[in-house]
Amino acid sequence: MQNPGKKPMNPYLAGAMAGILAVASVVIVGKYFGASTTFARIGGAMEGMVLPERTAALAYFQKYGFKIDWQLLFLVGITIGSFLSAKMSGTFKVQTVPDMWREHFGAKKGPRIAMAFAGGIVAAFGARMAGG
Repeated sequence: MQNPGKKPMNPYLAGAMAGILAVASVVIVGKYFGASTTFARIGGAMEGMVLPERTAALAYFQKYGFKIDWQLLFLVGITIGSFLSAKMSGTFKVQTVPDMWREHFGAKKGPRIAMAFAGGIVAAFGARMAGG
């Protein structure tokens, strides 16, 4: 539920601002925003806590192992910024099933887990194909 008098940012304006920021990052720093490599590094670090010998044997993690860099800080900033934005606009709420999903498919966990897993595979595949 939104606070009276406060409303979320227009998504088109937010998208335009994100696009301008992405272009500015390339012009100023020479790098595109990205997070897929950091997600892989975080996954490798988590696996390394459980199976360090396996992770250490993978060439990818030997080359790109976990490190604190701008991409990790970017992900932390996205998390904190989105939380603060939702709190300030009064749109933050904790819910186990999104309203749109419940309206179309009901509240069952199985289909949501399957779709989230499939979506994650498609997103990761696309990001890796794009060199991310």
